[in-house]
Amino acid sequence: MTNILAILIACTALLSLIFFIATVSALRKKKIFSSAFRFLLTLLALSSAGLLGMIVIATAGYRALTYEETAAVVKTEPTGEKGFTAHFLFSDGHEALYRLAGDALYVDAHILKWKPIVNILGLHTAYELDRVAGRYMDLKEEREKIRTVFLLSRNKPMNMFTLRQRYSLLSPLLDAEYGSASFINLDKPAYFEIRVSTTGLLIRKVKREEVPQTIR
Repeated sequence: MTNILAILIACTALLSLIFFIATVSALRKKKIFSSAFRFLLTLLALSSAGLLGMIVIATAGYRALTYEETAAVVKTEPTGEKGFTAHFLFSDGHEALYRLAGDALYVDAHILKWKPIVNILGLHTAYELDRVAGRYMDLKEEREKIRTVFLLSRNKPMNMFTLRQRYSLLSPLLDAEYGSASFINLDKPAYFEIRVSTTGLLIRKVKREEVPQTIR
């Protein structure tokens, strides 16, 4: 995805430089209309390069989504009443450990679905895990007891999910942007797969033998 966009950014940036040189040349020859037209082409090429660059930055951390994909494998272990640890092994290979309070493991994600006209740029449905939290099954406990929430997504200067919600001009590019969440109750040590499909997020319990050796 980024390779195609990088090529397009380079091409539009080069075009803007060419149009700018042509604008300067036209101004020296005092061709006002020609220079104005070439300057508009320069701005158009620069705007296109900027838009493509913004897409690259804002989708950093998102992963292309096929029919169904394992986003992470999780090992959970109780640490006492209403508490547990969640050891995550993410699909890119990095690991993280979270200490959570509650009865259930809660995970949510951002999902971006691009329109067909943008698919030719190599942009397809993509996802990014956003948060992990502990969840209490009892509503009273959920309101009154300790809440634990951790960020799973990467910090970035721009995020396409929030940009789409803020700016309607991106609607021609994105068919849909939505959040999806899932949780599962915990009562003993267990292993889970966090799976993402085009319909949303799900958590599936798996056997110890089915998970990578590093997380057992």
